[in-house]
Amino acid sequence: MFDRLEDLLIRYEEVMGELQEPDVANDPERFRKLMKEQSDLGPIVEAFKEYKQCKQNIEDSLAMLDEESDEEMRELAKEELNESKARVEELEQELKILLLPKDPNDDKNVIVEIRAGAGGDEAALFAAEVYRMYVHYAEGRRWRIEMISLNENGIGGFKECVFMITGQGAYSRLKYESGVHRVQRVPETESGGRIHTSTITVAIMPEAEEVDVVIDDKDIRIDVMRASGNGGQCVNTTDSAVRLTHYPTGIVIYSQTEKSQLQNKDKAFRLLRSKLYELELEKQQASEAEARRSQIGTGDRSEKIRTYNFPQGRVTDHRIKLTLHKLDTIMNGDLDEIIDSLIAADQTAKLAKMNEE
Repeated sequence: MFDRLEDLLIRYEEVMGELQEPDVANDPERFRKLMKEQSDLGPIVEAFKEYKQCKQNIEDSLAMLDEESDEEMRELAKEELNESKARVEELEQELKILLLPKDPNDDKNVIVEIRAGAGGDEAALFAAEVYRMYVHYAEGRRWRIEMISLNENGIGGFKECVFMITGQGAYSRLKYESGVHRVQRVPETESGGRIHTSTITVAIMPEAEEVDVVIDDKDIRIDVMRASGNGGQCVNTTDSAVRLTHYPTGIVIYSQTEKSQLQNKDKAFRLLRSKLYELELEKQQASEAEARRSQIGTGDRSEKIRTYNFPQGRVTDHRIKLTLHKLDTIMNGDLDEIIDSLIAADQTAKLAKMNEE
């Protein structure tokens, strides 16, 4: 591990040197790659430099204890020695985590797909609430939200909702949200006051660039039609809605949220690329089944991941057995405690896997 850290330290100095070169700003692609590498290496290098400093402090403290007879100075040296030893242990763990293989999709934007499952109108109403939960979370991190397609049920619920979240590290934090979300509460439509259980599914897909997925024109049928749904200018008056059919997979994408046919077509292709990219990722994950089993779930849509119990005001994440009695704040987008716990559990599982090897 330490040989690798020394190599990374050398590479970091090289990158910093290249960024100082006068002609680097004239090559935007090279500049972007260097800045990205500097950003990725920075936390590792800082932790490693602190680690080396703590190791030096331990040596200096031991030397002082050998040479010093003054009791007060010896006490100071012992204190410094204990603090540095404790910090070295912490930093070793931090460095192991920082050196874990990084998910190449972590920096990507995400496309979120929410579908009502079991529970009819109540599931659709909860789907709309979960959509708002993610919107609040994204806004808190200054990420941008853009609706791609929406199918409402007429009473404020969403049968299906697809939207994009654009922002630094969006996938790295939201990827743990894929799966079945279960709600337990008394529906507004229920007169007898009985608690019902409904479900929705959430799929988190990394946005695929054109270089990630190549779509052959002959594999696609494009239909244009009048947008349908609630009124508004241009809805039902122009052929602005776009439907894509991808023959090899049978995937059908429908986009009508924009007034312009070109904009709807662009959104539909972005969603199709991400769906095809996700299919490719699933194939890779299936071939690495053992590795997947050692990780916290980040993709299986059939996995029941979380329960929102309204009468008890609690949210339980079943993968890490975490229960929080703060349902109101979570539904308002306060997801960091859950997500941070999932990331920590995932890192611990990966470290254990590495130690086994």
